[in-house]
Amino acid sequence: MKNFEKTTVGEGARTELHDLLHLTGAEISVNALPAGACVPFVHAHKQNEEIYAVLAGKGKAVIDGEEVPLAAGDWVRVSPAAKRQFFAAPDEGIKYFCIQVKENSLGGYTAADALL
Repeated sequence: MKNFEKTTVGEGARTELHDLLHLTGAEISVNALPAGACVPFVHAHKQNEEIYAVLAGKGKAVIDGEEVPLAAGDWVRVSPAAKRQFFAAPDEGIKYFCIQVKENSLGGYTAADALL
């Protein structure tokens, strides 16, 4: 059995990598909203924080009622209990990663976890 998985992500609205890469510690999705579109629900989590990385375009997140402008290069961490919803700008789409992990589960950082 090999010690890695590889996949290619196309141009879909949402691709979840959990099953494609056999992830065991995180859920990662690649998301694209066209201009004027939004995630059609507000949500929070029980245990998992989410980290969003904006890859292209612009839009906003509404987190606990606060509007947070988003543009390519932005990163946002959202705690589990926060209510969130994401929107593309009226004139431009947005593409972003969402990384979901259990809050306070990081046991070590890259250097501390490395085997040399």
